Amino acid sequence: MLTAILLSGALLCGRGGGGGNGGELTTTPPQPAATPTIAASTGNGAQNGAVIVALASTTAKATIYYTLDGATPTTSSQPYLAPILVASNLTVNAIAAAPGGTNSSVATKIFTPAIASGTLVWSDEFSNSISANAQPNPATWTYDVGTNCCGNNELETYCAWASSTGPCNPASPNAYVGTDGYLHIVAEQPTPGTATYTSARLKSQGLFSFQYGRIEAKMMLPESQGMWPAFWLLGDNITVDPWPACGELDVMEHIDGANPPISGSRPGYDWMQSSIHGTGLNNGHPYNASGFSAAAWHTYGMIWTKGQIQYYVDSPSNVYETFTPTTQTGTWPFDTGPEFVT
Repeated sequence: MLTAILLSGALLCGRGGGGGNGGELTTTPPQPAATPTIAASTGNGAQNGAVIVALASTTAKATIYYTLDGATPTTSSQPYLAPILVASNLTVNAIAAAPGGTNSSVATKIFTPAIASGTLVWSDEFSNSISANAQPNPATWTYDVGTNCCGNNELETYCAWASSTGPCNPASPNAYVGTDGYLHIVAEQPTPGTATYTSARLKSQGLFSFQYGRIEAKMMLPESQGMWPAFWLLGDNITVDPWPACGELDVMEHIDGANPPISGSRPGYDWMQSSIHGTGLNNGHPYNASGFSAAAWHTYGMIWTKGQIQYYVDSPSNVYETFTPTTQTGTWPFDTGPEFVT
């Protein structure tokens, strides 16, 4: 279960004349990009009055820039890179800009869903109505793929659904919705006795993102050395402002549970941690509740409001870590724009 809860071109041509025959020069002024469209849709997990908003421009190679606070967008505003969940009263303003042209007019759409705080506004329950393992919803989830694809020196190869690129095996997917109605993310050793491993890394990048609210997932985690299950968010703008500038919100990481304790820094078995990352910004501490076992079902959640990140386990009343820009060194990126889930 994963839920989110509200809290054109220029042309210059000419022909030179000589010998007293004169000449001519014709110019075409730069053309504005097409004004973006702002389309809202229900479904794909949105509920109780929330909508998923997509922006588009018909101008080739145009970049869309937008604001969510009513401000007039410029080319310094947040670039549009993924559909956004809208579950609060706000105004979306957007412009399009393309090489060689001028900026479009501003498109505006006002949203007034008037949804009460604490209302469920989006979820993926990973339901499965067939009698076989099913693909996670492709309208929400895509994949990181490859061996050591993602900067942490992983030994495993990440596999997408139905990938037949070795060592991935479509007959034995690493991520699937089981007939039991749970999302399974499985690490495998396709050939016993070798150092070849496969796993899966799902993400909603380019498909679904949100800013502010409460998000949580109920999980049962593996406990053994070498495992690194995690649930986190990254800024939509990661392709234009690479990590860590885009911001990273780690709701849950469980790292090397079989390692022994290290005094003052790690409690040993069942080392679960939440943290934040940005430019010059790195902080977080292990969750060290008595009797906690990551091998049991637990709910891991984050409450994200302007200027504040809070993490909890099992209940939003059990906040164990709070971050604000005034208590952290480094650049705070979490009020810049939406983030996607991974």
